[in-house]
Amino acid sequence: MCGIAGAIGWIDDAMVGAVRRMSSLLAHRGPDGDGFWAGAIPGFGAAMAHRRLAIIDLSPAGRQPMFDPVNGNVIVFNGEIYNFREVARELAGLGERLSTSSDTEVILAAYRQWGAGCVERLRGMFAFVLFDVSARRALMVRDRLGIKPLYYAERTGADGHRMVVFASELRALLGTGLVARKLSRQAMATYMWNGFVVGAQSIVEDIRLVPPGYRALIDAREPNITLERYWRLPPARECHERSTDGVRDALREAARLHLVSDVPVGVFLSGGIDSSAVAALTAEANGSDSIKTCNIAFEEGEYDESRYARQVAESLRTDHVELKLTREAFAADLPNALASLDQPTFDAINTYAVSRVVREHGLKVALAGTGGDELLGGYRSFIELPRLQRWAKALGMLPESLVRGLARQACRWKVGDSGPIPPQTRWGKLGDAMATRGDLLKLYQVAYGLFTQSFYSELFEPDLQATTYGLPLGRANDLALLTEGAPPLVAISSFEVANFLGDRLLRDTDAASMRVALEARVPFLDHVLVEEVSRLAPDVRYQAPGSKGLLRDLALGKLDPGIFDRPKSGFVLPLEVWCRTTLRDQVDAMFRDAEICRRVGVRQEPLLRLWQAFESGMPGLYWSRIWAMYILLWWCREHEVGL
Repeated sequence: MCGIAGAIGWIDDAMVGAVRRMSSLLAHRGPDGDGFWAGAIPGFGAAMAHRRLAIIDLSPAGRQPMFDPVNGNVIVFNGEIYNFREVARELAGLGERLSTSSDTEVILAAYRQWGAGCVERLRGMFAFVLFDVSARRALMVRDRLGIKPLYYAERTGADGHRMVVFASELRALLGTGLVARKLSRQAMATYMWNGFVVGAQSIVEDIRLVPPGYRALIDAREPNITLERYWRLPPARECHERSTDGVRDALREAARLHLVSDVPVGVFLSGGIDSSAVAALTAEANGSDSIKTCNIAFEEGEYDESRYARQVAESLRTDHVELKLTREAFAADLPNALASLDQPTFDAINTYAVSRVVREHGLKVALAGTGGDELLGGYRSFIELPRLQRWAKALGMLPESLVRGLARQACRWKVGDSGPIPPQTRWGKLGDAMATRGDLLKLYQVAYGLFTQSFYSELFEPDLQATTYGLPLGRANDLALLTEGAPPLVAISSFEVANFLGDRLLRDTDAASMRVALEARVPFLDHVLVEEVSRLAPDVRYQAPGSKGLLRDLALGKLDPGIFDRPKSGFVLPLEVWCRTTLRDQVDAMFRDAEICRRVGVRQEPLLRLWQAFESGMPGLYWSRIWAMYILLWWCREHEVGL
């Protein structure tokens, strides 16, 4: 796990300086060492930088950029190849001789044997760029689920020479001075709908992400990026398997593989089903050696689930650590927490908080239960959306105006009369939901949207509203094709994995955990396990939606089921409380800054009404709406980015 940066194309002293600046901005990702390489200068080639967090092969032989002793090829790599020993044995059978115990060297040797197709043999989380010196061509790759990020920008210099610059974080590319600090209107539109940027287009107009499951070959003499997909989620309509044996085996193998490390590995343990399953599977795979589990406790009792984590830890006999996070400590550390945000998002601060305390406790690697809800139907969306879809289809023959009128009456009955703004919860969005006529993707986006469509049009400038229900057109079309003919629950899983997981949770987890040089691993997103789960028939895969009964059966059989018989809450910070107390003044000051609102395209008058409604405790308004707007304005001001 590391930070990588570089350039492909015309390399001169100025470009070398830009790559070195990117490396310095990624120092937090790799405190264990750094390296730099550039080809003949000036000339067509590559320059690469690496910041090392040593996890596998801690010796100097594991340093990067790493060079192939046979052909001189060079690689910078961020992530872990969990099956690297198996691939190394296959390579040995083909006559390859490896000189280190590093997974990085395995990628170089695999490329010698199989070229760009080597990625299809790799099982793990990874983003790497490999420069083929003789061909003067780079292979740029991102893992299948998008666990590790890889940003890039295509630039043309004053001399007319083109280049591709890349980095593990968007902020590093901004720091080169090669990229204009201009907001992408498409990305802004997706953020304002979802609370995070959706798709390969980043929040900055000239910076993009390599999409999950894609690779590209880039000729240094004509450095244009043409992306090629090498993996995708299995089509949602191909789900007929009834035996769970394949999933059971894949779960255990994923747990075993994710323990591959030359430093101690711990588990984030919230006490919920997913993290408890990871802890149980890991304890089983680890045999007699006790694993370390970590939990964060809060003063605010309604947010504190530490007692459940203690019960799980006691049952599994783990080496358990409970760390308390107070609002005073959080407020003091807020500048660092905000600094962890690589792109604006309303949901990364919690990951930073838990990562920081776990890292301070001495761990470099921690496993998380990310992905269980999305794959196995743990969210309320799996219960509510099919029900809403049936209602929307049933009312589809009525005029939209009548449907919306009925929805307003239902909202008033459930939530009460509105204050400065209408309710923005799912009851407030009931009219928008019914207007979808049962289109499941649109219904999903309405349910997850921050605001009703009417308030959305008040809050943001008109040219920031051109998306397909908050999705880029390409993403909407891709998801529609992927889920065509699929059962509703399977389709919802595909939406959750592609959008909520791929563009929010994984991106946030990487940036927040790596800010404190902690490697977060996600065994449920092992691609072999994802494929096995995707083959299951829906009634086997989901059982009772919301319960994750399959995961309970396969991983938690040795634990008291009573521990998990409670409403799902997830790990969240008490931001609703803190926004009204500890953080109130700075949120208020941000919303009253007319200049930053204008620069970002947010209309201040409805924003202040939103804030007034929240402060007054108006029902039907979650804290996430306030926090999303605060983070957006803060991020754009901090990075001097605007429309």
